[in-house]
Amino acid sequence: MVTFLSGGTGTPKLLSGADAVFEPAETTVVGNTGDDVELGGLLVCPDLDTVLFERGGVLDRETWWGIDGDTHETNEYLLELASAAGLETGPRYLPDACQTDGREIARWRRFSGIAEFMTIGDRDRAVHLTRTGLLDEGRSLTEVTRTLADAFGLAIDLVPMSDDPLATMIHTDRGEMHFQEFWVAHRGEPAIERVEFRGEARATEAVLTALEDPVVIGPSNPITSVGPIRAVRGVEERLARVPVVVVSPFVEDRVFSGPAGDLMAASGYEPSTAGVAECYPFADAFVLDDGDGTTLDRPVVRTDTAMDSREDAERVARAVEEALGGID
Repeated sequence: MVTFLSGGTGTPKLLSGADAVFEPAETTVVGNTGDDVELGGLLVCPDLDTVLFERGGVLDRETWWGIDGDTHETNEYLLELASAAGLETGPRYLPDACQTDGREIARWRRFSGIAEFMTIGDRDRAVHLTRTGLLDEGRSLTEVTRTLADAFGLAIDLVPMSDDPLATMIHTDRGEMHFQEFWVAHRGEPAIERVEFRGEARATEAVLTALEDPVVIGPSNPITSVGPIRAVRGVEERLARVPVVVVSPFVEDRVFSGPAGDLMAASGYEPSTAGVAECYPFADAFVLDDGDGTTLDRPVVRTDTAMDSREDAERVARAVEEALGGID
């Protein structure tokens, strides 16, 4: 049995080859929901959906989001309508009163659907419609995620980090904004001042059970992809009690992709493999790239950690297996 903590694209890439190493029926993936947004009344769960689509065999592997070959007619026409109506485009937060009044799971991250600032495909949208409809019928996000996982034929168990709202907010030189506005709308350009995980989320029984098994943290962003999971009440205590292997998203001070470096620095960590080790004091072992000469105070297994194919991901997964086997 093994549990992966997943956010962004790093851990999903690792998962693409992990089923050759770890039995899917004995694998649980706990997905980050701090990046979720409510857009035009629909709950969008980007990090859950990346795993859902990848494991379901429909992910657009060029972008690592959305469904391969999806059309975007609804999204495109929304932009046309906004332009014709003279409406301002870009992220449009709903009024403050609406941020906490309504579907609880979406608190602090509600955006208007006018001129959507996130590109959502038509089949992708059907997933969000189904998710939101099931939530409105009274099901929990955990129940809904498992229903969708069954629909996509997943062999692994995919669960959200909590059924409670917890939003990743980025405080910048341009003001406070949700992570999706920071990364999607502004392309990560605003200078980061600090990161806030807003809300009081509790771990579900599904998450607590999953964290009784050895844990793998793939090369996801430690701050905004894994940080929200750690902020859920009950998670950090479990991580201190089970074997944990971390795949570094850095090669020394070079990050593979995304804003991890800036986010690490803004959170008080050196943007490097050494900083990742400091960020994860509970980690028992690390998988580093062959070209990473960082000396750590915990066991290290080295391999080529670039993952451009399933074969690459399988290689890294075997390094993870070796690292897990070396933990006393």
